[in-house]
Amino acid sequence: MHGPASSGWLLVALCAATGAYCLLRMRSSVEEQRRAAGGEALMGFGMAAMAVPAAVFTPPQWAWPVYAVVFGAAGLRALWTARAGRHHLHHLVGAAAMVHMAVAMAGSPAHAHGHGSSGVPALTGLLLLYFTGYVLLTGVRLIPVAAVAGGVPAAGVPAAGVPAGGVPAGGVPAAGWGDRPELARACRLSMGIAMLAMLLTM
Repeated sequence: MHGPASSGWLLVALCAATGAYCLLRMRSSVEEQRRAAGGEALMGFGMAAMAVPAAVFTPPQWAWPVYAVVFGAAGLRALWTARAGRHHLHHLVGAAAMVHMAVAMAGSPAHAHGHGSSGVPALTGLLLLYFTGYVLLTGVRLIPVAAVAGGVPAAGVPAAGVPAGGVPAGGVPAAGWGDRPELARACRLSMGIAMLAMLLTM
């Protein structure tokens, strides 16, 4: 993607760190967590590679069709797994955004990338709207509260009978940090913000 080198490197660092955390989440004992983390790791590393400033490295022209094929396959997989949970539809939209950006990069001159008198393409505009809404909604869900309805403690507040160390009175350890839903949500929020930034440079 073309833009200021400093912001490009920040995107690379954010997406690579997110991808690395998703790889760690793949060690979870929960099958659904592992499945989701695998797709998110692919997305994070793919976005990191795409965000490398063009002044430093310009991928060969054949790389963009490869991107489109890889993330097209990821989108089909997300569509298939969406039968088990609606959150996989977000993975589908993310994969579609990656395919859209790869196709735009493949079909544009080195410094054009969609900028012209026609304004923002319709698909880019729809993706921007979606990811803006997703980032706002996910951000609101991460706002800590003292307690939620039903007496369930908020993130970071030990439940009744669970000391600060995370081990309940019965001696069974609490979920590991890789299984914590608020960390997975923060990971998806980071990727949503990065996706917004990349779409804005098109």
